[in-house]
Amino acid sequence: MVYTRVDITKRAEKLLQDLKAKHGKVIFHQSGGCCDGSSPMLLPEEDFYLDESDILMGEIGGVKFYMNEAQFDYWKHTHLTVDVTQGRGSSFSLEIPEGYRFLIKSRLLTKEEELYFNE
Repeated sequence: MVYTRVDITKRAEKLLQDLKAKHGKVIFHQSGGCCDGSSPMLLPEEDFYLDESDILMGEIGGVKFYMNEAQFDYWKHTHLTVDVTQGRGSSFSLEIPEGYRFLIKSRLLTKEEELYFNE
């Protein structure tokens, strides 16, 4: 069985695909509390500096999803699902001008997922 740390809802993926068509290569980065709380930010790939402290959590909708290791320390026991809601957030994320904002829904990892990720 293959497990993932991050998934995306169908509705959020539809918006993601529209934004990819409009903006080209993009990445998700899970914010650590700045701006719009701890919302995932969708940014042009070339506009965001990643370094060795950013952890690749997985890929959703053909887009890599990163989180800083300090933030990961708080979220390491959770599975994340990217969803979307109407409304303008206060971040620099690409969906904001469209009248939407991405958000995270989380749940604790199952025992099986914990074992898988800690192998």
